[in-house]
Amino acid sequence: MLKTNLHFHTAEDDAHDIAYDLYTGIDHAREKGFDVLAVTCHRKYVCTSEHVAYAAERDMLLIPGIEADIYEGSNRNHVLILNATSDVEEVRTFDDLTQYRARHEEVLVIAPHPYHVGGFSLHGLLEQYIHLFDAVEQSWFYSRFFDRNKKARLVAEQHAKPYIATSDTHFLDFMDDSYAVLRAEKNTRSVIEAVRSGAFTNVTSPRSFVRDMLWRTGTFMAADALRSRQKRKGR
Repeated sequence: MLKTNLHFHTAEDDAHDIAYDLYTGIDHAREKGFDVLAVTCHRKYVCTSEHVAYAAERDMLLIPGIEADIYEGSNRNHVLILNATSDVEEVRTFDDLTQYRARHEEVLVIAPHPYHVGGFSLHGLLEQYIHLFDAVEQSWFYSRFFDRNKKARLVAEQHAKPYIATSDTHFLDFMDDSYAVLRAEKNTRSVIEAVRSGAFTNVTSPRSFVRDMLWRTGTFMAADALRSRQKRKGR
């Protein structure tokens, strides 16, 4: 039984101002009892052999990945691609993703937060391209009164796709509230097979709508927006 987080961001992610680097994230994850971690920075492949070795020394399996921007018209859609190689940064369209999957049958593709508010979520494109996805994410971003995961779960069930919990980690203190426990051996192939076959149990609990979803996340996004404006002014 492997405690697993397959959606994890770090300071190496240029898209966000995150407070911890990957080494610190690995240490924290191990302290929380995680056995498997997938690093999925936005648009950027950051995992090195040194990171993998550092995790292995702590008896943790580190899986390289990315949260890619997949463009369809003017929309920019997030897609998780795990067990990838550095050339995954070139994947920009669904045609690119189709070809990448054909060349790399070992990858695992997950639809993150597909029906959440924002142009970065797949929405109707999930069903249009459902054949490209191995699983659908149950996002941590829900409360007892606000839950955009419900449609994601319904679509996953309708298309017989596994529905897997992740923490989409941007804050380390949120990491231990949404994850999956896999029935697998501690190697990448076994983990991917377990996800594809649904051999896991989700562990998750609703967040506070005001404290976590509005205030904490809103403050984080506002800081990111300010940093982006400052960068543009500095050019």
